[in-house]
Amino acid sequence: MILATICCRGGSKGVPGKNIRDLKGKPLIAYTIASAKNTSLIDDLIISTDDERIADVAKQYGALVPFMRPADLASDTASKWPVFIHAVETYEQLTGKTVDYLVDLDVTVPLKNAQDINGAIELALNDTSVDVVITGYEPERNPYFNMMEVNKDGYAEIVKKGERPIVRRQDAPQVYSLTPAAYVVKKSALYEFEHWSKAKCKIYPMPRERAVDIDTEIDFRIVEFLMNYRK
Repeated sequence: MILATICCRGGSKGVPGKNIRDLKGKPLIAYTIASAKNTSLIDDLIISTDDERIADVAKQYGALVPFMRPADLASDTASKWPVFIHAVETYEQLTGKTVDYLVDLDVTVPLKNAQDINGAIELALNDTSVDVVITGYEPERNPYFNMMEVNKDGYAEIVKKGERPIVRRQDAPQVYSLTPAAYVVKKSALYEFEHWSKAKCKIYPMPRERAVDIDTEIDFRIVEFLMNYRK
């Protein structure tokens, strides 16, 4: 049983009220709800929020809000891992169903589509040794080639060092920048690991233009530009 969640709290410092902010005539959350409903592999979709306004808007666009998230799981310091556990356990208690996989879909990646979500789920289902599948894209920077960190002596050095210096970006190992378009998590992993980074993970690559994650006002404008350009 594959349960999709859209976890969005009321507070947002980077872009205030961003989860229901208008984007091209629709609240931001509406795009993720639509993408989830267009997938073929999700059995049920619920919203996890502490905000009544978000809950009301989500219901208007056809999403279920079977419970409200507790305040201690809605602070700006709360990790999503316990939020996932709360969502799964509460859903199972309310419905009597047993969840096998949780698919968390972040509101802040509105350009993702059903193909991206289905692809990440299929990757998890096709390799049962994997605990978590995360969407990612090829980044502009590579830690083996053009990213540096400052060491304890104050000098800058390349982040990832190979046996020999890499002089062409094309020769650097493949790396991915994560985007929260979709996190596919095996339910057992929620209890076996304290964080997804401790689990066996795989990346499902998606195009950069659909992977933009809104965290600032500039990100919001970039998404608007891409939507206008695509149209």
